[in-house]
Amino acid sequence: MTGGERQGPAGGSTRSEHFGEEFLGVLLDQGHELPPHELGPLVARQIGRLDGRETSFFLQDYGQVWLVPLPGDGLAAGEPQPIDGSDAGRAFREARPVEVSQADGVRVYLPLLDGGDQVGVMAVTLDRLQDDERRLLRRLASLVADMLVTKHGYTDLFFRLRRREPMSVAAEIQWSLLPPLAMSTPRVELAGMLEPAYDVAGDSFDYALNGDVLHVAMVDAMGHGLDAATMATVVIGAYRHARRISVGLSEIYTFMDRAVADQFGPDHFVTAQMMRLNTATGRLQWVNAGHPAPLLIRGHRVVRRLEGPTTLPVGFGGHEPRISEVALMPGDRILCFTDGLIEERDVGGEEFGEEQLIGWVNRLEPTAQQIRTVARSLSHTLQRARGGITTDDATLLLIEWRGTATDDLALPE
Repeated sequence: MTGGERQGPAGGSTRSEHFGEEFLGVLLDQGHELPPHELGPLVARQIGRLDGRETSFFLQDYGQVWLVPLPGDGLAAGEPQPIDGSDAGRAFREARPVEVSQADGVRVYLPLLDGGDQVGVMAVTLDRLQDDERRLLRRLASLVADMLVTKHGYTDLFFRLRRREPMSVAAEIQWSLLPPLAMSTPRVELAGMLEPAYDVAGDSFDYALNGDVLHVAMVDAMGHGLDAATMATVVIGAYRHARRISVGLSEIYTFMDRAVADQFGPDHFVTAQMMRLNTATGRLQWVNAGHPAPLLIRGHRVVRRLEGPTTLPVGFGGHEPRISEVALMPGDRILCFTDGLIEERDVGGEEFGEEQLIGWVNRLEPTAQQIRTVARSLSHTLQRARGGITTDDATLLLIEWRGTATDDLALPE
């Protein structure tokens, strides 16, 4: 820290905390009313008080392949960085700070995390790095992530920046409908991926954590393009409405079914899966409306398919679905996916199939502990195994129940 504010060995802790409070307070006082394009320059000016320089912010693109620099006065824009194969990408993938020694100091890359969702990466160079600076930069990155997410809601700046390819209108609708792709709490984590990121249409998912209960839905609307995107929008809206008035899983199906039938008629349908996970007990319940059965992953291997009674897809007026149930163990993961993930042809021309999917899950699961990393690696690996071809939407969603013994992780240091 600068200007006499660096702490000495005695009595410095209180002084550094006072500096940190004032340092972050400037962002809180000024940042909430700033236009979105002025947030980066404000942060860069504050980092200058730490003798920091070459401040950069990188946002992930929609395909989660690149980290794209945010432009702005006082920011070192530079070139997009690959998520695989760069220091910024390592901070992003591992969700932890990465420090790189340079001839003129230390380059620090910090993940921008908002509730487990990966916004991007902040990078800054300092002459030297001590524990006070490390702590302050971590807190700064957390605050910046929250502010970026808030301002993302009323500007096109970040949407435009994150696009590395032209995006279809249907995909535009779907991305505006989605919740954050990742969520992390002491008891439960979740991460999802959609392909093709710039042309997705009928696939979608939704979730909400209400008290101890995690609500999840995955849907796959028939067809492609705007018709599919419109159906997915209606069915997710009906799901949210039913969920928010606290009806049961079977009744949720009825709400969704009527919405599709009333709006689109008898020749349109949506496959769907709705789940409820009690995060205090690990009790998972689900109903299946013509959707592929989820996979239960235990000890980093697929141990079973979560099969159970099914009813007709949403829109076909099926019988009231029966609720299936399983007791999870701490560390168990559930993989939900749409049929586009397994019905695509591989490079040899054969249908990709569920056995290949399971094989890749078993290979990748032990190599990465972060659920976000597993979801991203699995999606990209499967796309490469298909020769980069995705003729249908291919969506996956990973859920991990961490158990209740991790509740102490929620407590501040």
